Amino acid sequence: MLHLRSLVGLLVSICLLSACQRNGEPEYHFRAALWANERHTWYLAMQSFAEEVYDKSDGRIEVEVYPSEQLAKEIEAIRLIQAEVVDMTITGSLLSNWIEIAAFCELPFLLQSDADRDALLQGPIGQRVEREMLERTGLRPLGYFIRGPRHLTSNRPIRHPDELNGMIIRVPNVPSFVTAWEAMGAKPTPMAFSEVFTGLQQGTIEGQENPFSLILNAGFPEVQQYVNLTEHVMSWSYPVIGERQFQALPADLQTIVLEAAQNMQAYEHELFTTNENSVKAELEKRGMTFVEVDKAAFQAKCERAIFESLSPEMQEVYQGFISERKAARQ
Repeated sequence: MLHLRSLVGLLVSICLLSACQRNGEPEYHFRAALWANERHTWYLAMQSFAEEVYDKSDGRIEVEVYPSEQLAKEIEAIRLIQAEVVDMTITGSLLSNWIEIAAFCELPFLLQSDADRDALLQGPIGQRVEREMLERTGLRPLGYFIRGPRHLTSNRPIRHPDELNGMIIRVPNVPSFVTAWEAMGAKPTPMAFSEVFTGLQQGTIEGQENPFSLILNAGFPEVQQYVNLTEHVMSWSYPVIGERQFQALPADLQTIVLEAAQNMQAYEHELFTTNENSVKAELEKRGMTFVEVDKAAFQAKCERAIFESLSPEMQEVYQGFISERKAARQ
């Protein structure tokens, strides 16, 4: 009888302990710092990821997602992940401040179609980006999110680079962006995304460049009249987690995180595709005018400068990709 009572007591204790672990504090608490706001597909996808890892880990992992640069701007978020203060973010070409090869994530006028982007992303360049990201920055890519082409917005139509005339354009802190817009005759100004709307409103900057979805979600139709269809960048970004934070997880939780990340990528792509089909019409509805531009002239004005801004090693990578693309099209 005593043995039976002891066994029952042990089972009750185990059940209570299990309930406390599930209903109490999580074992692992991750914070994700995003520059995108709550309406953006990235935020929605990251929230879906947070819910899945919490449910599948029985509450052992909690991910809190902070949009709109509440925790940090993108470049600060990367440094904070490395310092293990923040744990996750979404990033891409900004990593070129650490690894040169990341410039190919958003090199102006390099890619001309979805097929070009897929070839780069899934080929040797994309593989090298992921490898160096992990080895040299301590960030583990959890997948990738395709982005729509970037376009220039303004309050006057810009059909040719000669019409830029020293126009002050906000750009992200990416060296190739600065090089490209300077070569095209503008005055590029690196600025945190959270400051762009106010800058446009106050006139300290005259334009900015981003995909349709971000132009809409950021409210830029309120302060910009034209979308100049430059389509100067076709790109993607990576949801990432600090490698040290990832390795601190036991193997079973690592598996849950990686599986949830695959689902997050698929979900974001679904959201992105649906969004792209409707967002242009919404921008027109909100009063923006779309301007066809001389894309060849824009490319010709900056192509040489972009190439010369690359290191000799990256120039070889660039030429190799162009040669492979030409061969594939023949």
